[in-house]
Amino acid sequence: MPILIRSEYKGRHVISQARLARTARALLRLCGHTGSELSIMLVSDAHIQRLNSQYRRKNKPTNVLSFPLQEGTGLPDGTMLGDIVISLDTAAAEARQQGRPLRNHLTRLLIHGLVHLLGMDHERSAGEAVAMSAREEGLLQKLQQQERSARMPQLAINVDHVATLRQAREINEPDPVLAAGICELAGAHGIVAHLREDRRHMQDRDIMLLRQTVKTKLNLEMGAAPEIINIALDLRPDMVTLVPEKRQELTTEGGLDVAGQRKKLSEVINRMGDKDIPVSLFIDPDPEQITAALEVGATFVEIHTGRYCDAGGVDERNREFDLVAAAAEQAYSLGLRVNAGHGLNYQTTSRVAALDAIEELSIGHAVMARAIMVGMDQAVREMLALVQGMG
Repeated sequence: MPILIRSEYKGRHVISQARLARTARALLRLCGHTGSELSIMLVSDAHIQRLNSQYRRKNKPTNVLSFPLQEGTGLPDGTMLGDIVISLDTAAAEARQQGRPLRNHLTRLLIHGLVHLLGMDHERSAGEAVAMSAREEGLLQKLQQQERSARMPQLAINVDHVATLRQAREINEPDPVLAAGICELAGAHGIVAHLREDRRHMQDRDIMLLRQTVKTKLNLEMGAAPEIINIALDLRPDMVTLVPEKRQELTTEGGLDVAGQRKKLSEVINRMGDKDIPVSLFIDPDPEQITAALEVGATFVEIHTGRYCDAGGVDERNREFDLVAAAAEQAYSLGLRVNAGHGLNYQTTSRVAALDAIEELSIGHAVMARAIMVGMDQAVREMLALVQGMG
């Protein structure tokens, strides 16, 4: 189904055209028009005001206009439906007034425009206005249901702490590779392991064995050091997450300064891309870092949740959560895939997992600490229930 998107918009509001196209395709499927063609144009208030003046004799901007190529209802699949024109200026103002994300409001405007193209018109009569509103609401509910099903957050377990315990005695147990297998059997969707330059916990052999045995997805956390980069390129994990790394830190402290390392990180991402290895960047919930992550070519960002989890009081925690939520929304709206992690536990996870933009949570220490008390299998299952809203 051809979806043609053209942007004439030069303003400050940034959206993901790829996401808009995915939404349009889903709506056409719901309407039984998988083979129909749709054109979408993104414009400013000044542009849509000119169109209103020319075609509707209304000299003012509006949120959306529809220009059907076919008249009537019951149009067959395979039809060239026409054009939907959306003013991002008006859409953003309405979204702000209604307290909803811009991407969500764009979906509503897209639905409204599409229903017009399919032959309904709320201006013809009060009865048709009611019917059109019901049709739009029905499409929105079905689309949201599909998106919720597709967006069920996943849980990746970091097994570094198993290796930390082993290295404390410099013996061969407990085994992080065995722990990873138990996590997968308990329902984890992926395994995370951090190969540090100082090899303080995970060893090269651990990483090689994990690559051979993990059945779900292996996410290799790493600093952008030449030696580790070469290991990753040889290993070819399912993805890598680039993190800042300091010798003296107990665990990762804060996110990458992507904005200050654009050239270096872009080169690493390009090298990984040559081996079809997607890259995630571990960043603080900072708009500048999110924009920089998009510019250097990252596929994912992992939003650092440490300050939210470590907050001392309710007000501080709420402020930090709002930053995480806004960052996830911004990244998702720009077309980045969004993960989150660091410091999440059995009290703080549910709230982050409920964010629409979050695809996966990476959790390690809390699950390992719980596993000492109840066993690895149960600890993973309890966390999985929280992540997927069943706890």
